[in-house]
Amino acid sequence: MKTSKEIRWLVALTFVTIGSIGVSAAENKPAAPAATPRSVFVESASPKDGRDPFYPESKRFVAEPSTPTKTVERTPDLTSVKVLGISGTADHLLAIINNHTFAEGDEGDVLTSSGRVHLRCVTIRPDSVTVEIGGHSQDLKLDIKK
Repeated sequence: MKTSKEIRWLVALTFVTIGSIGVSAAENKPAAPAATPRSVFVESASPKDGRDPFYPESKRFVAEPSTPTKTVERTPDLTSVKVLGISGTADHLLAIINNHTFAEGDEGDVLTSSGRVHLRCVTIRPDSVTVEIGGHSQDLKLDIKK
């Protein structure tokens, strides 16, 4: 029969052996699989670079050459900006300019024959209105139709 000292050594040796097996198994663990590559779609510059396999005659994947757009600075048509009415109290006058109501300091867009025009109402007097359109100040008389 084995003594208790021999049994203790045998148990200790068993634990050391099991521990070393666990460490070597952890070291030999396979690496995580690489990330799946993502698809990248690049538009063709010309038809010879490639075609749509399902619609070979389609031109939808061929990039069109871009042309720079020119911004045309147009001067607004001030003849179609009219003061149609002035109302309100003496300390708070309102002006109707092309069917839009403005108080002093108000800004807004009005429709004219040349399109939308952004204006700012500077001052309102009982018979005229001073507006600022595109950085230019203009004095508009009340348009009275008889």
